[in-house]
Amino acid sequence: MKLDFLSFEYDKFVSEMQNLKEKKHFDYLVTIVGEDFGPEEGLGCIYILENTETHERCSVKMLARTQLCGDGIASNGIGESDGQVVPYLPTVIHIWKVADLLEREVYDFYGIVFIGHPDMRRLFLRNDFKGYPFRKDWVFDDSYTLADDVETDYGLEYYFDRDGNLQSKHNKLFTSDDYVINIGPQHPSTHGVLRLQTVLDGETVKRVYPHLGYIHRGIEKMCESMTYPQTLALTDRLNYLSAMMHRHALVGVIEEGMGVELTDRIKYIRTIMDELQRIDSHLLYVGCCAQDMGALTAFLYSMRDREHVLNCMEETTGGRLIQNYYRIGGLQDDIDPNFVKNVKDLVKYLKPMIQEYVDVFGDNIITHNRFEKVGPMDKEDCISYAVTGPAGRAAGWKNDVRKNHPYDMYDKVEWEQVIMTGCDTMDRYTCHINEMYQSLHIIEQLIDNIPEGEFYVKQKPIIKVPEGQWYFSVEGASGEFGVYLDSRGDKSPYRLKMRPMGLSLTGALDPMLRGQKIADLVATGAAIDFVIPDIDR
Repeated sequence: MKLDFLSFEYDKFVSEMQNLKEKKHFDYLVTIVGEDFGPEEGLGCIYILENTETHERCSVKMLARTQLCGDGIASNGIGESDGQVVPYLPTVIHIWKVADLLEREVYDFYGIVFIGHPDMRRLFLRNDFKGYPFRKDWVFDDSYTLADDVETDYGLEYYFDRDGNLQSKHNKLFTSDDYVINIGPQHPSTHGVLRLQTVLDGETVKRVYPHLGYIHRGIEKMCESMTYPQTLALTDRLNYLSAMMHRHALVGVIEEGMGVELTDRIKYIRTIMDELQRIDSHLLYVGCCAQDMGALTAFLYSMRDREHVLNCMEETTGGRLIQNYYRIGGLQDDIDPNFVKNVKDLVKYLKPMIQEYVDVFGDNIITHNRFEKVGPMDKEDCISYAVTGPAGRAAGWKNDVRKNHPYDMYDKVEWEQVIMTGCDTMDRYTCHINEMYQSLHIIEQLIDNIPEGEFYVKQKPIIKVPEGQWYFSVEGASGEFGVYLDSRGDKSPYRLKMRPMGLSLTGALDPMLRGQKIADLVATGAAIDFVIPDIDR
């Protein structure tokens, strides 16, 4: 989608954004993109919104204002005054709840403070990190410290006093009576280095503060100094269970910007590969849900069958855990001569096996007791917190990108979007089970009908994207994964922003778990299906 930005006056920004949600029903905040637009415009944000009824999308561009930092202002996020110019924008957290972590991410990398946001702390980087690394004038410093990162027990909220001066105040995160434990960053049920700072009353969860960035690599910043083909390898490692879909989104936005026309053969193969990757991810999900509950047998079953899926992919791509098959303009190579037969054999084998997972674990009385009415979140809150993928569809939100914004062959085949209404962990698990059947159904319709043609549309030796801004999204294994591209006509992107699947899912953990037991945190975390490198990038 080529972006055509709406623009509002600063003083009317909040009311206009409120109107977009309430009067035009743009109730899904897809992402907030922080950007340094250059010396003329300065810092600002791009907001991408969707109407969940018509699936129309729009984008809003808002430039930050600035004010000199004075006494009591914390331009570096730790309460120190240092005389720097502070860029600021109004918060939209009261309009879309997902803005909580999205605005903190922009603050972390660009230093834009959001007026009225109750918790302006860094989200990914250390609290003592100097500067804002995504700004164009930031200078890399390879020095490091072995000192402990000193954490504050308060969030900063910025506001204007009666004289119009920018001020900040402390909002305490904990009371003196709170019992706080850390789940992670080294904990098997967090599926990677995720730290959940959890406030408890006995065994009851009162509050969850996610701490991110333990595996943050600055991929979006790295892309600004790479050519477009060089950026592709970085997506494969974001979510090793959605590597195909992640790279699909990146090549998709570049191809759209360049106006590349793909052959039907490329579209067929990409659709099949995406669905094989989805089955790969869902099989591991089913096994990990069981393992997190202490049921090892179901994990072994799913891992056994996942090997068959990886065998089909490996014979063409050469990879198993990390897939790197898509290129700008098509595919790395044509499919293996045995690919069609092996995929058909796989479909025939897997269909009865999925029911076996349900028999062993999914329909077990212990599973029902651990999953039912656990981690509840209704449709309205799922939209506000941008809980996409099976976790949102379990609450009745029809958010599948393959249906709402079709790409490749998804609008040419018959399949059903899996929708549940239980709004809990049990339905999230069931949604994944049913989606595997739909993926097999999609593959069945395509595998015997792959047309002849080129597997790659040849591109120029040096790929340049015309000036403009685009956003392209795909349905990853656990939600919408999108890529925003701002090109200035060069061989490298001016700004490349990835919308991770797991960031909004992690932000929804707190409202899902308030009033639940600590054991329910493990069950809910397993069921919403986040992968940490995808969150951190």
